[in-house]
Amino acid sequence: MTLDIRGSIKNTKLSSNPYVVFEELISNAIDSFLIRKHLDASAEDMHVEIDVEFKCEDLLGVKEDMTVSCTDNGCGLGDDQLKAFLTKDTSYKDDLSISGIGSCKGAGRIQFFHHFSSLAITSTFKRGEKFLKREMKYSEPTKQIDAENFELSSGNKNEVGTSISLDGFKEAVRGRIAQWQPLSNLFSASALKKQMLIAFLQRLVSLDRRLGNFEISFVTCHWNNSEQRELLTRSDLPAITAKREVKVEERDPNTGNGLGTYKDFTLYHYQLNASEYGLPRNAIAFCAKSSPVKDITQRYLRTRTQQNNPVDGYHHIVLIESDYLDQRVNEQRDDFENIPLELATGDLFSGEKLSYATIYDAIDPVIQEMVVPADWNKDVVLRDVTDQFGISEAMLQDTSTRIVYGETPQAVAERVLKKYQERVVDETAAIFNLKEEIIKAEPHSEEFRTLINDLSWKYTSSLKNFDMANLSQLIVRRAAIVQILDLACDKKLAVQNIDDGSRRKDEQIIHNIFFPMRKDSSEVDDHDIWLLSEEYHYYDYIASDVPLADITWDGAQKLFESDIDDEIKKILDKRNSENGGKRPDIAIFSKEGSAIIIEFKAPGIHLDDHVGDLAEYSHLLSAKSGGKLKKIYGYLIGDTVNPLRLSGWTPFPLGSGYFRSDALLDPKTRFPLGETYFEILYFSDVIERARKRIGIYREKLQLKDLH
Repeated sequence: MTLDIRGSIKNTKLSSNPYVVFEELISNAIDSFLIRKHLDASAEDMHVEIDVEFKCEDLLGVKEDMTVSCTDNGCGLGDDQLKAFLTKDTSYKDDLSISGIGSCKGAGRIQFFHHFSSLAITSTFKRGEKFLKREMKYSEPTKQIDAENFELSSGNKNEVGTSISLDGFKEAVRGRIAQWQPLSNLFSASALKKQMLIAFLQRLVSLDRRLGNFEISFVTCHWNNSEQRELLTRSDLPAITAKREVKVEERDPNTGNGLGTYKDFTLYHYQLNASEYGLPRNAIAFCAKSSPVKDITQRYLRTRTQQNNPVDGYHHIVLIESDYLDQRVNEQRDDFENIPLELATGDLFSGEKLSYATIYDAIDPVIQEMVVPADWNKDVVLRDVTDQFGISEAMLQDTSTRIVYGETPQAVAERVLKKYQERVVDETAAIFNLKEEIIKAEPHSEEFRTLINDLSWKYTSSLKNFDMANLSQLIVRRAAIVQILDLACDKKLAVQNIDDGSRRKDEQIIHNIFFPMRKDSSEVDDHDIWLLSEEYHYYDYIASDVPLADITWDGAQKLFESDIDDEIKKILDKRNSENGGKRPDIAIFSKEGSAIIIEFKAPGIHLDDHVGDLAEYSHLLSAKSGGKLKKIYGYLIGDTVNPLRLSGWTPFPLGSGYFRSDALLDPKTRFPLGETYFEILYFSDVIERARKRIGIYREKLQLKDLH
C-alpha cells in the first residue's frame, strides 16, 4: 500500500476554500468518533482540539508561518483506517453503513499536502484487547508514504484517538487563499469557531446527540505570546428556523420539456441573532453530505454589505441538500460536476435533465421568503422593470422569470429578453427546417398538407414571441420620448437651464424631438413623427428644415419649382428678418398627393400670430408642385393662443385645440387647387394623445404604471 504524494497533488486540484484544511481535519475527527461510537457504545462525548501556532518569519513581523494540529478522541488509525489513508480513491467509509458518516473519495487528505510541506501523525487504536500506537512523519521532498513508514508500539487506553500536525505553510498557497493578509487574522480562534459553525452546522444538528455533549476547541498562539481560546459546543447550535422540501422537475435534454419526474431538494434555514453569535457573514450554499460546498449567497444578497451584515438583526444560513448534489460534488468539495448553467436543448453530448437554472427556478421563491428583508417590495422592482424596459408581469410569467432580491431591473429584463430571443431563434430554425422539407415534399402526397399545416401553426405561434420582445422595446422607447417632450415643453430639461443670457433654443429642442433638424427621411430612419400621427410615420418623404427645391418625385423628377424656397423666404422676411433662412419646420409628403406642414412655436409665443403662415405655405406648396399636391394638412403647435383673434376656427370637443377645413383656391382666379385641413394644438394635447396611443400597446402587453 502506497500513497503517491506527487501524483495525488498533480491529479487533485487545490481547493478554493481557504478553510478546507480545518474542515477536513474536523470532518475526519467526526467520522472517526462515529466509528468509535459504533464499535464502543460507552464512548460518550466527542472532543476535538484545533491548535494553531503562528510564527514570525521576518524581522519586521510582517510575514507569518503557521503550524496546525488536530487532536481527537476517535477510533484511531487502525488497520482498516491505515489502508484507507494509503488508498487514493477509497470506498472505505462508504462500506461502513454508519449513519451520519461522511462520504470518502480519499481526496480530502491531499489538501494537507497542497497546503503544508510536513505532516506528522500520532494515533492510538484498539486491536482486539490491546491498545497500539502508530506514528509517522512526512516532509517534502519525499514522494510517497508506505505502510512501512508507520512505526507501531504499545499504546494507552486513555490516549485512543489521533493527532495530526501540519507544518510549513506553502508560499504558493499563501497568495491564493490568504491573499497576503496576516494568517493570524484569517485563522484566529474566533474566526475559526465562526467559520466552522457555518461549515458544520447542518451536520452537527443532524447528528443530534450521537456526538454527545461534544466540544470542539480552538486554541491559537501568536508569536508575540498572545493566546486565544474559543469553544464550540452543543449548546452553541441553534434550532432550525424552517425546513422546506422542494421538488425540481427534470427536463428532456433534447426539447427542454418537463418529464414529470422530479429530484428532491431540502432547504434548511437557520436564523441566528447577530448580537449573540456575531457571525462574519450570511451564508446560502449548496451542500454535499450536510457540508456547504458551493456558496450562492451573492445570488440573493447582491452586495458585500448585504452579505456580511445582519438582515433584520439576524445572520441567515440557508443550506440546500439533495442526493442529486451528493452524487455530483467534485474531489475538492468546492463545486459540483456536470450540472450545466442551463439545459442546452438538442445537445447530443449532454444527457443532463437538471440545470442550475431549473434548480434556481424552484428554490428562489423559498429562499426569498427566508432571507429577504421585510422592507423589500417586489412590486417596486416590477414597476421599475416595466418603466425602464417594458417588461410586463405577463412576460415574466410567460418566460417563468422570477424577480430575485437584489437583482437590478436591467438584469431581469436581460433574462426575459434572452429567453424570448432563444425562443425566436429556435422557432425560426424550426420554420426553416419545415420549409426545407416542404420543398422536398410531393404536392400530391398527404405529407405535403401536413407539413403546410405544421408550418402555419409554428409561424403563428412564433409571432407571439416576436411581438412581445419587439413591442416591449417600442413602448418603452416611446414612453421615454413622451417624457422628454413633456419636460422640454415645461422648460425642465437640463439643456434649457440657461443662466448666461444666451438666446434660448426651446423651439429647436422640441423640433429635434419630433424629427432631427436639417435632415430628411433619406438620411434619418429613427425619428418620432408618430407623436403627431401614427400614419405620418409611413409617408414617402419627410423633410425637416431642408430646401424644398431639392425634393425629388419618384427619385428623379423635382417635386417643386426651383424658386419655391425663395418664395417661402419672402413670406418669412415680411414677418421677421431673423427668419429669412427658415422653411416650414417639418414637411411630410405622400405620392398620393398630400402634404403635411408642421410649425413649432417656442413656449410663450402666440400661435394666433402665425395662423396665416399655414395658408401661405399651402398655396405655395400646391402652386409650386405643378398641381401634384392637392391635400394640405397644417399643424401649428405651441402653448399660447388668444381665442379672440381666431376667426373661422372650431374648438375640439375634447382637449383645448382648434381646427378648420377649407377649399384651397387660387387667390386671383379662385380656381380650386385642392383642400386644406389645419389644426392648432397645444403641446400638452400632443403629449396626451401620444400617451393614449401608448396605452393601446400597454394593454396588449399588460404593462402597469408606464408613464
